[in-house]
Amino acid sequence: QVQLVESGGGLVQAGDSLRLSCAASERAFGTYTYALGWFRQRPGNKREFVATIDWTGGNRDYADSVKGRFTISRVNVKKTLYLQMNDLKPEDTAVYCCAARRSVVVSTRDADYQYWGQGTQVTVSS
Repeated sequence: QVQLVESGGGLVQAGDSLRLSCAASERAFGTYTYALGWFRQRPGNKREFVATIDWTGGNRDYADSVKGRFTISRVNVKKTLYLQMNDLKPEDTAVYCCAARRSVVVSTRDADYQYWGQGTQVTVSS
């Protein structure tokens, strides 16, 4: 069982930056290797992929809409996943969730992730 807790969301203006964090439970990171990801759900839309990272941090993938603005990273010794979001736009407004996949391989599909956090709200005003 993996427990994930996001933090760092808030209300910002267009062009601002935010860093989201996702803290994972001890048991998860101590026993297995997990690929991690960030997904978001904008108002009136389905959940969509944002970014993913493998166990070592050497393999990352991003949605086209966030490439060059968002950076995913992880610190395994701290059991924490991050999403640095720069140059935020109103269309980035969403609930952002982190997810864990018990695999060494990254995935952009939400169906491939077994564990999910509750999410943190990010609101970008114009």
